[in-house]
Amino acid sequence: MAEKPKVRMIPLGGVDEIGKNMTVFEYGDDIIVVDCGLIFPQEDMLGVDLVIPDITYLTKNRERVRAFFITHGHEDHIGAIPYILQEVPAPVYGTRLTMALVENKLKEHKVSGYQLNVVKPGDTVCAGSFSVGFLKVSHSIAGAVALAIESPAGTILHTGDFKIDYTPIDGESTDLSGIAALGNKGLLALLADSTNVERAGFTMTERNVMETFKSLFRDAKGRIIIASFASNVSRIQMVVDVAVRFGRKIAFVGRSMVSIVKIAMQLGELRIPEGRLLDIDDLDRYNDEEIVIVTTGSQGEPMSGLMRMAYGEHRKVRIKPSDLVILSSSVIPGNEKFVSRVINQLYRCGATVIYESLAEVHVSGHACREELKIIHTLAKPRYFIPVHGEYRHLCQHAKLAVSLGMSEKNVIIPELGSVIELSATGASVVGSVPSGSVLVDGLGIGDVGNVVLRDRKHLSQDGLIIVVMAIDCEQGVLVSGPDIISRGFVYVREAEELMENVRNVVRRILGDYDRIEMQDWNTIKARVRDELHKYIYEQIKRNPMILPIMVEI
Repeated sequence: MAEKPKVRMIPLGGVDEIGKNMTVFEYGDDIIVVDCGLIFPQEDMLGVDLVIPDITYLTKNRERVRAFFITHGHEDHIGAIPYILQEVPAPVYGTRLTMALVENKLKEHKVSGYQLNVVKPGDTVCAGSFSVGFLKVSHSIAGAVALAIESPAGTILHTGDFKIDYTPIDGESTDLSGIAALGNKGLLALLADSTNVERAGFTMTERNVMETFKSLFRDAKGRIIIASFASNVSRIQMVVDVAVRFGRKIAFVGRSMVSIVKIAMQLGELRIPEGRLLDIDDLDRYNDEEIVIVTTGSQGEPMSGLMRMAYGEHRKVRIKPSDLVILSSSVIPGNEKFVSRVINQLYRCGATVIYESLAEVHVSGHACREELKIIHTLAKPRYFIPVHGEYRHLCQHAKLAVSLGMSEKNVIIPELGSVIELSATGASVVGSVPSGSVLVDGLGIGDVGNVVLRDRKHLSQDGLIIVVMAIDCEQGVLVSGPDIISRGFVYVREAEELMENVRNVVRRILGDYDRIEMQDWNTIKARVRDELHKYIYEQIKRNPMILPIMVEI
């Protein structure tokens, strides 16, 4: 009996984390990649701008990569494309808005020469041994799709980010009949969004947000400032529609917000009636009750439009006591402190602030438990692999699948880099590939590692002491110093006694040498570090970084 064909699935991101989504599918000599996202740095990643997946496996096999398939245009699904396409050039496929956002991102990074292909729901694309079909799903951005990935080993459904909204604002609901057709035909495996698996029931419809906005707009006496994700085009359309209804003009603030609004308008995904779009420079020409400002900053990002407004740093807009500020988003895990900080500052400015815990100003773009049950029931997969979630989400989603009748042995909870082999006769983890996070710091990609982060954390907590010693090499004696430079440790003028004692420690070390030879410098610097660490900790229980410098005179 001939061995059944096998397809491999390798998550390089998006499991045991929310963000940095990237999944590899492999059959024979062919590789396709689903999504290419980033994640924003955690608080302890000091100075880091972005975090992208480790693509060592892809770079080693770049000749086998046939295409990238993008489920939708959120940063956690497209943000790494400018970095990764340069290493692994291959055609990219996605819907119209998704590709427009990818193209804009490539232009920003001055990356050119790549093949971007626009598809629509219902289309099928062949890439090596794979055939990929696109199914419409509801999410918080237009153009979101699920992928039906067909290989000689069978068909795999990757839901992407989705929810089941029976009354979507854009009129485009999740293609449940298409998913059912795949299930009836026979589905090898299902990979499904696990973000909201802990939430019972159904995700609230966007129509609820519309009604909340109408009520808030009706009662507002001054300006209305709404902070949202720039990519949530359907939410922005909703704001525009309500603003028009109540006779207000709309201004957009924030580089990413302005950029995405422009793209969405060009594609017809965002419709603003003529005469309603207001330039930020013209705000002073209108009364406050005629204005709606849509801005970035719903996550309390330090340089965002809302944050700069709240702290009086924005060149055109400052928060007034008469303003109504609406944060129309949920808080991304890890951003709680930033969001709390901006809300508190808005209150200090006297503004009225509305956010998710006070009113229905946001609904999730991700399916809750009952919606996930529908997908599982329609898809009827042989195997299930939960994705897009922290480890607890993946475990809960696995339990849900089992509760619906799936055998535990047919459910695999993936790890980053795990190689999962699937066939008609079995599914198992057969190995692993390099995986993890690559840190982007300014123009540097991957040159900031754990050691650098540890040093940055050390510096941020205890500061730095620089000890400068000028040595006459001919005489072998100290001729100047030791000079002590403190940065982030103590204010020198208020700690003169401590600094003088530090100098004395260094003088004592140098005094142990009748003649300071150049070959002794490394030994001397090591002693200075060790003995100063010990002395300073004994005195004030601090552990600054100590940098001895010996200069030849």
